[in-house]
Amino acid sequence: MSETTAAVETEIEVSETAAEEAIRLLESEDMDTAVAGLRLFVQQGGCAGLSYGMRFDYEPEDDDTVFEHHGLRVFVDPASMDYIGGSQLDFEDGLQGEGFHVENPNVVSECGCGESFRT
Repeated sequence: MSETTAAVETEIEVSETAAEEAIRLLESEDMDTAVAGLRLFVQQGGCAGLSYGMRFDYEPEDDDTVFEHHGLRVFVDPASMDYIGGSQLDFEDGLQGEGFHVENPNVVSECGCGESFRT
């Protein structure tokens, strides 16, 4: 008897717009974009249970998955990868302001404001 396991998408895609904005911000902090990058993570919080977090790090941790798109390095820890594998990071400028947005195919519900989610 064999067990079938669904393939988990592990790539994080980054739009060119998001990469350009993140690189601009990294450079404004005098961080070397050849080594430093954007850390994308999931944390407990928000009305739906989980929320996204982002910060700049000087280098990845030993167990991070590292992606590079349009010159931007993205670091994701293993626990967060379980929640955000297959996601797309974009930068939007709209009526409610500008900011980074994660389009996550693993989300089954989001809170009304879109700041937290459940998988």
